[in-house]
Amino acid sequence: MQKLNFPTYSFRFKSSENKTLVFDEIRKKFMVLTPEEWVRLHVVQFLFKEKNYPKSLINVEKQLKLNNTVKRYDVVVYNKDGSIFLIVECKAPAVPINQLTFDQIARYNLALGAEYLMVTNGLEHYYCQMDFENERYIFLKEIPNYK
Repeated sequence: MQKLNFPTYSFRFKSSENKTLVFDEIRKKFMVLTPEEWVRLHVVQFLFKEKNYPKSLINVEKQLKLNNTVKRYDVVVYNKDGSIFLIVECKAPAVPINQLTFDQIARYNLALGAEYLMVTNGLEHYYCQMDFENERYIFLKEIPNYK
């Protein structure tokens, strides 16, 4: 897999039916290693190891109902009270981050109401804080560490 713009992390791999699988610590199971999964796993390690978010507050790939359709978010970090602190949208490294990516996470956030957003393809990372009053993003250099 491609080297990403994250610190180097260790992962557990295995092969099954001619596919490479990688262990996801949050879902507690082996997942097929795709370019997007590679980014998602790095994001989780980044949140856990660099930003100090407890694994117990991180959720990966869950369904979300949006205008009578079912979508899946990539990563959500909860506050201790159960509200959503951060949504992360992951793309494969070959997928450029563009306005469509921000539109996608903004639609998800209409339902979820997160304070912070992160969009990444593993090479480029964008961090935003929501300004709900003025209905806009405030771009940040990084997301806050866990407090």
